[in-house]
Amino acid sequence: MKVLVINGPNLNMLGIREPDIYGKQTYEMLLQQIADHAAVRGVEVSFFQSNHEGAIVDAIQQAYFDKIDGIVINPAAYTHTSVAILDALKAVAIPTVEVHISDINSRDEFRRHSFISPVCVKTICGKGFDGYCEAIDILMQ
Repeated sequence: MKVLVINGPNLNMLGIREPDIYGKQTYEMLLQQIADHAAVRGVEVSFFQSNHEGAIVDAIQQAYFDKIDGIVINPAAYTHTSVAILDALKAVAIPTVEVHISDINSRDEFRRHSFISPVCVKTICGKGFDGYCEAIDILMQ
């Protein structure tokens, strides 16, 4: 099984950005945790992070041509604004799990709406880095 993990804007700043919300672990630590989890399960995992909406759309589209079996995506702020990411996910029809490190439903009102949730197999919020591992397990089912 091949899974692509996509992270949106500012997630590369984990450990620096608002540690009271996102914790003190770094982005590199996140990638290592996911890679270790995937390896134990025999899942081939690749990673993509961008602060640019169009680059995320391009990565989703490329996943189709790369024959990716599942996507784990944390669109970050684009969760609440991006119809383009929604449309890209609809276009490729690859099973996708949406992940958020924090519980977006207990934060600012504007963060409670996700444009991409309707096309995702599941949305996981507030489980920190473990949410990404849970997403891989869900895609394996």
